[in-house]
Amino acid sequence: MIRPSFDAPVADEPPTSDQLTDYDRLHIIHYVILLDAERENVPWDEVAREALQIDPLTELARARRAYETHLARAKWMANSGWRQMLRAGSPEAQV
Repeated sequence: MIRPSFDAPVADEPPTSDQLTDYDRLHIIHYVILLDAERENVPWDEVAREALQIDPLTELARARRAYETHLARAKWMANSGWRQMLRAGSPEAQV
């Protein structure tokens, strides 16, 4: 079973599947942080640096792309992916 981890390496882009993936399960913490940060109007570059561990000062394009694609995936999880977690009886869904 995949356990969520804040320390898990973040890919430049998350999966684009319409199915829940192991990457999603591993990075659910990052998705929640991204959604909370957007709600709180935290600047994207701060989120990229602190949550995704990509420095926008040295890797601007990569940081921006990772932020945008992970935020989009987080929104997918909030709207659709969580249902798959519940149907699967995933322990992460009980958090």
